[in-house]
Amino acid sequence: MLIIKNIHASVDGKEILKGINLSIKPGELHAIMGRNGSGKSTLANIITGRDNFLVTKGSITYNGNNLLEMSIEDRALAGIFMSFQYPVSIPGVNNAYFLRAALNAKLKHQGKSEINASDFMRLIREKVKLVNLDESYLSRAVNDGFSGGEKKRNEILQMLTLEPELSILDETDSGLDIDALKTIAEGVNNFRTETRSFLAITHYQRLLEYMHPDYIHVLIDGKIVKSGDISLANQLEEKGYSWLEK
Repeated sequence: MLIIKNIHASVDGKEILKGINLSIKPGELHAIMGRNGSGKSTLANIITGRDNFLVTKGSITYNGNNLLEMSIEDRALAGIFMSFQYPVSIPGVNNAYFLRAALNAKLKHQGKSEINASDFMRLIREKVKLVNLDESYLSRAVNDGFSGGEKKRNEILQMLTLEPELSILDETDSGLDIDALKTIAEGVNNFRTETRSFLAITHYQRLLEYMHPDYIHVLIDGKIVKSGDISLANQLEEKGYSWLEK
């Protein structure tokens, strides 16, 4: 689904990514771990197309297409979703309206009929239960006045509504208590299929204990220095990152 080859990228003239190679097949969940400043969020932003990140070398292919030539909108319509580390609030924009507009944009792009208001409300009420949010949040402005955990649950609600092929979770677990963490992990696990893939960025082993990734990659100074299974996360929990530095 996603093939990243020798990606180098810079922000404000400073090189952050220094040769990333990564392949994600349909149905796989990959996790990226690393210290602050190692390039984890930069990689996520490069994939989703944020325009202040400059790719200076390498290629990214998504379902056979050159991802770097696609606009942010086209990437989203093609099935790429990102859950932000710090979800923004959108005062004045109704949450349910926002979700329905996003879903209908995707349906229209796929040549399908848009969903009407009553059918959408039936759909979204079932989705809300999966992330343990009260229905009242649907009538509120997007993330406006939400707690940190509620914002993260709302992000997963967006994912469940839009049903993307590739979901990038950028430190979705940061600032969550154990109950909220379990809810987020369960939302992701229930959404997993043989055709949906995930890239989870995290500092902590605890999220991975609930999500059960297929592969874990350690990013240090803009490069993936080691890959493995869940046992690698256990080693990082015990020893930190210094043993992987050259």
